Amino acid sequence: MSVRRLADASVQPASFAFNKENAAAAEKWIAKYPKGREQSAIIPLLMIAQEQEGWVTKAAIETISDMLGMPRIRGLEVATFYTQYQLNPVGTRAHIQVCGTTPCMLRGSEALMDVCRSKIHHDQFHTNDKGTLSWEEVECLGACVNAPMVMIFKDTFEDLTPERLAEIIDLYDAGKGAEVKPGPQNGRHGSEPATGLTTLTSEKAILKSTRDKEARAAAKAAKDAAAAAPAAAPAAVVSQAAPAAAAPVPAAPPASGPVAPSKSSKPKTDAPETSPALATPSPVKVAPATEKAASVRAPRHSAANANQASPEVEAVSKPRSGPKNKAEPSAAFKAPETKQPVAKTAKPSLDDKSRPAGIERPATVDDLKLISGVGPKIEGILHSLGIYTFAQVAAWKKVEREWVDGYLNFRGRIERDDWVKQAKALAKGGVAEYIRVFGKKPV
Repeated sequence: MSVRRLADASVQPASFAFNKENAAAAEKWIAKYPKGREQSAIIPLLMIAQEQEGWVTKAAIETISDMLGMPRIRGLEVATFYTQYQLNPVGTRAHIQVCGTTPCMLRGSEALMDVCRSKIHHDQFHTNDKGTLSWEEVECLGACVNAPMVMIFKDTFEDLTPERLAEIIDLYDAGKGAEVKPGPQNGRHGSEPATGLTTLTSEKAILKSTRDKEARAAAKAAKDAAAAAPAAAPAAVVSQAAPAAAAPVPAAPPASGPVAPSKSSKPKTDAPETSPALATPSPVKVAPATEKAASVRAPRHSAANANQASPEVEAVSKPRSGPKNKAEPSAAFKAPETKQPVAKTAKPSLDDKSRPAGIERPATVDDLKLISGVGPKIEGILHSLGIYTFAQVAAWKKVEREWVDGYLNFRGRIERDDWVKQAKALAKGGVAEYIRVFGKKPV
């Protein structure tokens, strides 16, 4: 479990207070616990504070701890332990929690996260440019049979496709989230099979009262039918000329010929009736040699066929194991350590016309290490190219960014980390503007 810390002091509000409605709800929760155990209300009270503010602030933790008469460090322990509490500002219109546990992952949750990366931000817990949306990957949200799914506030949206999630994100971003109906998004009712119910389609097999009612009705109908039937005709008088006792009729001799094989058990033989390779058993008993001749050999094992997944599994033909070449959105973020090694290419020439123009070292240079992705070594290389200020980086055109990326052998890192956007914020207002734009301090 990762370390959870409170948001930076620069974004923390100075104070917190419940509104009138939530203050009453907090008092009701506290009253549910015995005297001396009021501190147990810390969990629901933090949730009420999060619903009011959008996230759990340091001031809220301290205020609630004081309300319950508990040390503030105890309140801080609870808030930082449970991942249901958002300790940093999230989207004002929607914070999307994407389930990434095994059932959802097998049903395409990675594609849903790619949608969030492309439409919101490539990193979790970061808002979009307008501050209205954010996202994170979470553990099981409890609707595995309707995977993949996401949760927004208290509503779950299940049976999602990447296209449907993109529509939902656009609606929330436009302030129309209330129009989206929660639950399955493919027309499924609850958690029933996607093709409809196949069992338990009536109450007869479930309710004993229903079965008893039908049994009583059938018994009454049989009794009424017996009462209405005419009296049986008198037995015929036996003739005196007839012999006193009729001779018993001999039993019919058993039919001759072979006897069909029994299906009451499965003997360990090669008999066709026990062979799964035959559709039907033999109608007569046969010799063991005939049994073997009629048996069908199992198909020869094929490693290639055994590794091939059925098209019905994911509506795509692909192997069960081995390398999988997945098509991903161009904007999808990939951690550098997960990327395949790429053969090094030659550095672009310093005389290339795409090289950004350098300047003479000014008296005061900007701290380029404030740009995420720039360390002391990279800063030194940039200085050697005549790059000393944020304004220079912010003015780079696409061809210039590609030249620097190739010169540093970054393979697209400048675009992924968005150096230009970072440099613009730093050039405009320094660290304060960076925090306003990105919601965090530059690292």
